[in-house]
Amino acid sequence: MFIQSAPPGHPHRAIMMHDHTALSGQFARAFGNAQFERPFPLDLVIYIIANHDAGWIAFDRDPGTDRQTGLPYTVFGTPARHILPTSKGSPDFNQRHHAYCGLLSSMHTWGIYNGRYGLTSAGRLNRICSDDRPAVDAMLAGELERQATLKAKLEASTETADWVEEVRLFQNYKLLQFCDLLAIYFNTIHAVERSEQTFMHVPISRDRDVTVTICPKSSGIYAVSPFPFAADGAEFAFAGRSVFPGQHEREGGWAGVLARAPTQWETFRLVAG
Repeated sequence: MFIQSAPPGHPHRAIMMHDHTALSGQFARAFGNAQFERPFPLDLVIYIIANHDAGWIAFDRDPGTDRQTGLPYTVFGTPARHILPTSKGSPDFNQRHHAYCGLLSSMHTWGIYNGRYGLTSAGRLNRICSDDRPAVDAMLAGELERQATLKAKLEASTETADWVEEVRLFQNYKLLQFCDLLAIYFNTIHAVERSEQTFMHVPISRDRDVTVTICPKSSGIYAVSPFPFAADGAEFAFAGRSVFPGQHEREGGWAGVLARAPTQWETFRLVAG
């Protein structure tokens, strides 16, 4: 779950992980033009991007409370003891669909703890307490084993062997990270507080990346440069639910609060900068 920032006196918006990944999937479907290659294999890459955090479904129904904020835990602050089942659950879910989806999902899990394979400077491992570290290390070792097994399976087939060639695999991994981080930009920052932000290592092709910048232009309009999507002015949307600090104490817990809260949609357009 993501908790969007809010102006003083206003409710925050809780963004379930399935709503976050749905927005990521919208970006993946729209990605590609004369400059930016579309992902391949297209359907499988879109599937994993649209389901990359599927392991969070159960936790999001009844999240714990961050005592510092009085709100549900955001994904960045969720304790490791809760994160561990979600970290393994997402690759489990995607692997049931296809080995390639499981591989990319496992890479995403491992990368979150390890600076996204060097694409970012920070990783979750730096925030894991010493008591939780052995369990986290064991989970990550299991994901590396999963990746080796799935790579061997995919390499053994003439249909899929090219998919796991390193530069092609990381082209799709980088696209997953871009779609994830772009969705996080919208999911975590209230519209009135958004400012210019850059996204590094966005793949143009299997052997070339660029830095993409997004900048608010007017209400609901954001300029992106260089523009990586097929349609200039395409509209995107995501859902959330309003929550107040401490609301769970008055209304019987977050599970009931979130179940009763009406869905609120935010729409926006991305234009070439």
